[in-house]
Amino acid sequence: MDFTVSEEMSALLETVRRFIATELAPLEHEVEERGVLAPEVARTIFAKSSALGLYAMNVPERFGGGGLSAVETVMVEEQFGHTTDILVRRAFGNVYEVLFAADAAQAERWLLPCVRGERTASIAITEPDAGSDAAGITTRAERVTSGWRINGAKHFISDAAFSDFFVVSAVTDPAKRSRGISLFLVDKAAPGVTLGRDQPMMGLRGTSHHELFFDDVEVGDEHLLGEEGTGYAQVLATLGRVRLAQVGARSVGKASHVLDLMTRHAAERRQFGQAIGEFQMVQQLLADSVIDVNAARLLVLRAAWELDAGRDARDWIAMVKVHAAEALGRVVDRAVQVFGGMGYCKDLSIERYYRDARVARIYDGASEIHRMVVARDALRSGAALFDSMGSGGWAPEPHAAIARGGGR
Repeated sequence: MDFTVSEEMSALLETVRRFIATELAPLEHEVEERGVLAPEVARTIFAKSSALGLYAMNVPERFGGGGLSAVETVMVEEQFGHTTDILVRRAFGNVYEVLFAADAAQAERWLLPCVRGERTASIAITEPDAGSDAAGITTRAERVTSGWRINGAKHFISDAAFSDFFVVSAVTDPAKRSRGISLFLVDKAAPGVTLGRDQPMMGLRGTSHHELFFDDVEVGDEHLLGEEGTGYAQVLATLGRVRLAQVGARSVGKASHVLDLMTRHAAERRQFGQAIGEFQMVQQLLADSVIDVNAARLLVLRAAWELDAGRDARDWIAMVKVHAAEALGRVVDRAVQVFGGMGYCKDLSIERYYRDARVARIYDGASEIHRMVVARDALRSGAALFDSMGSGGWAPEPHAAIARGGGR
């Protein structure tokens, strides 16, 4: 494995870094205070980002995107961790890879406008009684003369208020369970689609998380994404990359950002006649955080390398999801301790990072679910399977519990 950064990639990362520092960071406080990003501001940062070629970098070149490899993508996504979720969505886009399964006509109507920033999509999978178990959904799509009739409800649909359409999972054949689930492209303006309340969250201010209801929503066959009954497999095939990038890499970036703030504070803050960084107990908090950040970063890069090598990286991504999310939690908790009372105060951003970090252990599959997947495969294939430079010998059956994706 060689993670050497090319000159071209180094220039891209520096451009992203500078854009976040100059264009996005100054907006964070206002978003936190107001709970929304003004539409005119969103349009402005989108225009500036697009002009620099920074929008939809995860999308293959054949669809008009940046065409980054998995390793390059996580390097960029780590930089995204240095700002807030809503600003990343508006400046850099959030084009879900499940849309790459669109046929030519669907691509023209739904995918390509997303790549150009003309439309935005949300994933609608999670339901009140089917969170981590994405195969346990009850939203139903029944065959009718005109195509399909959809009934059901979703919740925790991220960015639903802003999105123009949804990728909706629905049961098309209840007898087949996971093999009876299909995906549909549903416009928000379609008759029978109702946006419910914005569910208030502990963190992630500015990003809406709505309930979504479907009451006899009729769509044609052209709205079916992929083949009937393949929706669950499509979710499994694409959400791993979401976990790796938007949870794993961004957790590393956020933890790195907080660690930098913590380290500078420890060097500058003086108590009892010396910088608090001179105290061994504070040094332990810093050292443990440095270790956490770098271990998580290497795990993220290894998982991305596996993807670029064409291997099944679900094992590595499950480990990333657990370790990176929990490492972030540990780092921000230590930061509150190092900053003391001011770390607990809303006057500083540390308090916001602390709240925002907590959800990383929950969405896109809770830590407990991913631990179960790792443990079961270790029991089946042996704990030493990770010693291999290949895929580790993993050949697990798709597990319903790791397919949750409605919250991103």
